[in-house]
Amino acid sequence: MGSLFRSEEMTLCQLFLQSEAAYACVSELGELGLVQFRDLNPDVNAFQRKFVNEVRRCDEMERKLRYLEKEIKKDGIPMLDTGENPEAPQPREMIDLEATFEKLENELREVNQNAEALKRNFLELTELKHILRKTQVFFEEAEHGGVVSQMADPSREEEQVTLLGEEGLRAGGQALKLGFVAGVILRERIPAFERMLWRACRGNVFLRQAEIESPLEDPSSSDQVYKSVFIIFFQGDQLKTRVKKICEGFRATLYPCPEAPADRRQMAMGVTTRIEDLNTVLGQTQDHRHRVLVAAAKNIKNWFVKVRKIKAIYHTLNLFNLDVTQKCLIAECWVPVLDIETIQLALRRGTERSGSSVPPILNRMQTFEDPPTYNRTNKFTKGFQALIDAYGVASYREMNPAPYTIITFPFLFAVMFGDSGHGLLMFLFAGWMVLKEKPLAAQKSDNEIWNIFFAGRYIVFLMGLFSIYTGLIYNDVFSKSLNIFGSYWSSNYNISTLQHSSVLQLNPNSTDFNQTPYPFGMDPVWQLAENKIIFFNSYKMKISIIIGIIHMLFGVSVGLWNYLYFKKIENIFALFIPQVIFLVFLFLYMVILMFIKWVKYGPASDIKYSSYCAPSVLITFINMILFKDTPQVKGCDEWMYAGQGVLQKLLVIIALLCVPWMLIVKPVMIMRSNKRQHYQLNNHGTENGDVEGAPGAAAANPPAPQGGHGEEEEEMSEVWIHQGIHTIEYVLGSVSHTASYLRLWALSLAHAQLSEVLWDMVLRRGLAQEGYVGGIILWAAFAVWAVLTVGILVLMEGLSAFLHTLRLHWVEFQSKFYTGLGYSFTPFSFEIILDTAQATTED
Repeated sequence: MGSLFRSEEMTLCQLFLQSEAAYACVSELGELGLVQFRDLNPDVNAFQRKFVNEVRRCDEMERKLRYLEKEIKKDGIPMLDTGENPEAPQPREMIDLEATFEKLENELREVNQNAEALKRNFLELTELKHILRKTQVFFEEAEHGGVVSQMADPSREEEQVTLLGEEGLRAGGQALKLGFVAGVILRERIPAFERMLWRACRGNVFLRQAEIESPLEDPSSSDQVYKSVFIIFFQGDQLKTRVKKICEGFRATLYPCPEAPADRRQMAMGVTTRIEDLNTVLGQTQDHRHRVLVAAAKNIKNWFVKVRKIKAIYHTLNLFNLDVTQKCLIAECWVPVLDIETIQLALRRGTERSGSSVPPILNRMQTFEDPPTYNRTNKFTKGFQALIDAYGVASYREMNPAPYTIITFPFLFAVMFGDSGHGLLMFLFAGWMVLKEKPLAAQKSDNEIWNIFFAGRYIVFLMGLFSIYTGLIYNDVFSKSLNIFGSYWSSNYNISTLQHSSVLQLNPNSTDFNQTPYPFGMDPVWQLAENKIIFFNSYKMKISIIIGIIHMLFGVSVGLWNYLYFKKIENIFALFIPQVIFLVFLFLYMVILMFIKWVKYGPASDIKYSSYCAPSVLITFINMILFKDTPQVKGCDEWMYAGQGVLQKLLVIIALLCVPWMLIVKPVMIMRSNKRQHYQLNNHGTENGDVEGAPGAAAANPPAPQGGHGEEEEEMSEVWIHQGIHTIEYVLGSVSHTASYLRLWALSLAHAQLSEVLWDMVLRRGLAQEGYVGGIILWAAFAVWAVLTVGILVLMEGLSAFLHTLRLHWVEFQSKFYTGLGYSFTPFSFEIILDTAQATTED
């Protein structure tokens, strides 16, 4: 649990592995997921590393598996996912896997090629069948009514045609014999095809076409296409050549078509027989293909896992160095100190699996490099840690804001989203995701919005729960109030006054009222009050300031633990103490004034303690900063308590003195520390020179201190500039950040008013009607109200409050102690690698 408040202690280790045991040891470390390896060959090209051939073999196996997966998905065969996590196969098993994948791919490609050839043959026979049927109709029409000897211009509205009888046109006593070609063309190409024929042949051909009603399957792409049968009549070999070239240009397929009707009928019968035989063979081919794919679908998930694990292991081994004997691999890695024993056990298991007799060696190393940041998380804390890391990964061993965010984030959200009804909807939705998280996670949806909601289900769960609580405090449920304890207000007006008066004022100082505080939340009578907004406006604004000051003061206090841990004692005296004094003496004092006003002033009979004499806290605070006296109201005390004026002046003076304190003290302490170090070094060098009796050595030393003095001046100028920026940022930020927390008040008020407007404009109108018509109107009004409530008040307003809460944590809270300049611990983990590969495949 300690690592949640501060990142894990990390250490850099050197790992020595025997070459025969390296694969098994790295495999065990991948299953463990607690080791981040460093690249010891940064200058070596990826294609020149030791295990590049093994990586290529894995790439080839992965390519074959993707091909199998594509074919399986194409046939709609479900891939069995047992949820198993097979171990990485031994290197010798790669040969068996390669042989299996090679056999499957070759068999599948051969089946696909045969099926494509059969489908192409089937397509040709099907097209020929349609040609024989359609052309039979064309010839029968020609025998009865003649054919057209000249093609009409497709671009003209008036067609000029000449009819020829079945004996042909006799010119000069000789019969003119017409030739023809028949074929199939895509239906959308017919208009252009017809125009080209007319223009190229100058209208001396005759085209007849008929659509094929049922779509045909393209063997190459398996798409369904629509085609038409055509027959072209012409005269002479010259036109025949021209027609065939045009058909070739439009990718029309020509088929032989006999002239005699008997020959056409005989060919049609033969084509029908061949189509039936092809159907049988095609069915057997598809059955064989289906059996191959079903068998592959049972194991393809596990095959992918095995291949990706092998590839990841060899990628990692490429980061290692070989010693001079070529028998040992050397690696460097970051590991959590608490997990060193677990890692050593995993290395022993890997050594035993490989059959090696040489144990691995894991040595801790000293380094000046900043270690990676590693915060252990579980499914509950993971979402909150992601919110922090989105701003910036914590510096090594820096205080982690995540454990505090678990409470403060949903609470600040709920202050803005304070409605028990809307919070209940959010709570139920998140509760459903939490209860069903295992089956929902197993679905692995590729919907990005859903994945965001599901990943933050525990955040949404707490936001809904806290919103229910704050909604009860505000006594706000879908813009209505709950009357649980009854009202502590009572009316002493008679019935006639109540009936004839639209506005009446209740006296809170009446003896008829219950003077004890309301048990929980707000009195429901405020729902009916005309000054409800004025009352809630003042209440929520003050609450926002109080919460903001406490939140910022807590952030400054968290910084103290960083200073103590990193032993920066000068920061405690130079930064922490003046920052706390500045924040407490000005802004926390303003909060104390609010509580004094709430306690001291009220509906009292004495005018000095009534609301008439209650001073404005904001005006009092401004006058305090400006050293001005608060204007005295007649009959009222000038101050809220004795000695207030003197104390306020003292607080402001001390707070203002904190500004030069923050600006000057730290650089001065650094300068004194540097001088002390130089003094000690110089004395140490002089003593060494005296002992050794080498005056030349002492004479050679002066240039070094001079160069160091120049660097020291440059560094000190940077320290002064940095400290000045930090001081200005903190002083101005204290004001702006305090004002920034007023968004808690503004969004809460806006959410409540929007909810009330939606109720009054939609649902109340549905409740105003009676009878059957009123029931129908109420049903429609409730539907509209429910959709708008979920869409606007829960989703949009919830997203708005979420973003504002995120800003309050990132800027107003974390800026007080959090630098976020670290980098994440990215261990070699099969789980992470497989999840990333799965997400990439789905995208």
